[in-house]
Parts: sequence; structure tokens; C-alpha cells
Amino acid sequence: GALRLMPGVIGSFPFEYVIFDRTLSLNVLLPALGPAGILFTVLFAWPWIERWVTRDDREHHLLDRPRNAPTRTAIGVAGVVWYSVMWAAASSDLVATHFRVSLNDVTYWLRALFFIGPIIAYIVTKRIALSLQRKDREIALHGRETGRIVRLPHGEFIEVHEPLDDYRQYQLVSFESPEVLPAQPDANGRVRRTEKLRGRLSRMFFEDRVAPVTPAELEAAHAHGHPAVEEPAARAQEQVTSR
Repeated sequence: GALRLMPGVIGSFPFEYVIFDRTLSLNVLLPALGPAGILFTVLFAWPWIERWVTRDDREHHLLDRPRNAPTRTAIGVAGVVWYSVMWAAASSDLVATHFRVSLNDVTYWLRALFFIGPIIAYIVTKRIALSLQRKDREIALHGRETGRIVRLPHGEFIEVHEPLDDYRQYQLVSFESPEVLPAQPDANGRVRRTEKLRGRLSRMFFEDRVAPVTPAELEAAHAHGHPAVEEPAARAQEQVTSR
């Protein structure tokens, strides 16, 4: 797929050179080795990259839910989309013949998606992960929506929420969410370029993080939130029955 997407020339810039009477075809060498090298290098180096950004040298033996690591998940989906575009490009001729479109048009669209597709996938995936985190936070604080609407004796309508079981609640609140760690000066008071880069990456990773529910928030929500609504709802039902 990468070979099919690679152009022979870009404007007046050629990709073939004659060196010592031998032709060096970069338009074959680069797509053949470049994408695979980038993909496997990132996969191999990612644990060290994330450890450097978070400065977390502890051992981790439990997997994170994808939504609880939005940036990591978004980068992973971007890589999948990037690979899938090349996968589709490998069958660009079949796409053109089956849908009766121009092969050149298919190639141009896939070339655009090669660069734009991962960016769109990253943005959309991260937004979805953060939205799911906010939903989990709401469920952990207020319980599960039952869809039952109850009218209280004074005329107020409320939706009854059910408290979560211990396992489900633990799953929603027990995850780590690193905070942004700005660039730190060294022993001489200088902020090196690598440290500035790490600070920018930390801000990109965790600037819009959704903090997990704290025990204090959980206790306050259960004391004054929706799960306590079961009692007045039950009393309302008893009053209706007695009448």
C-alpha cells in the first residue's frame, strides 16, 4: 500500500539518483522500509516515552481501561487508521474497479487520508474517551439511571437512581490519572530543551484530564445524591397505596 501511495516525483524533486553507476530509488526504498520502521519503533519505545513524560518509574502490572488513558488510546487508534489507509491502498485497483471510479482519484484520496486520517482519528478518539470518563464519573457519584420517574408527595418528579455494586464502583473510581508536570529546572537552575519538550508533551497528554472520583466526593454524593432518593420514592409509593 505504501508503495502505491508513494509518488515518483514531487514537483521538480525526483526520488531517483544515480550513484556510482547504480540507481538509488528512494520512491521504493522509503515506502518499503519507512512505515514499518516508524510503526515498530513507536510500539517498542512507547513504554519509555510515557515513563519519561510522566516521570513515573514504578512497575505497573494492571492494564488501564482505554478510556482512562485518552491520549495513549488516541495515538493507538491514529496508528491503526494510518496502517489501515496503507492496507486499503494495497487494493486501490480493486476499489477503483468495484466502485467504477478513477484509480488516480482513489490514490489521491488515500494520499490525503495518509496524513489527515490519523489526525482526525486522534482528535475524535480522545474526545470520546474523555466523554466516557465524564459519564463514568457521573455514574460513580449518582448511581445508575433506572429510567423510572417517580412523583413525590409535594409534586416533584424525580428519576430514581440505583447505587452501584462494590465491584462496578471500584472499576469506575480506581484508576490513576497523572497530572500535568511542567518543565523542571536542573540542579543549576537551567531548564533544558529536552525538559521543555517533556513539559509540552505532559501538557498535551494530561491538560484536559478527568480526575477520578475521590473518596470524599463519593461519600458526599452518596449522602446527598441520587441513591438517597430511593427512600422518599418508597415513602411516596406507600402514601399512594394507603390512599
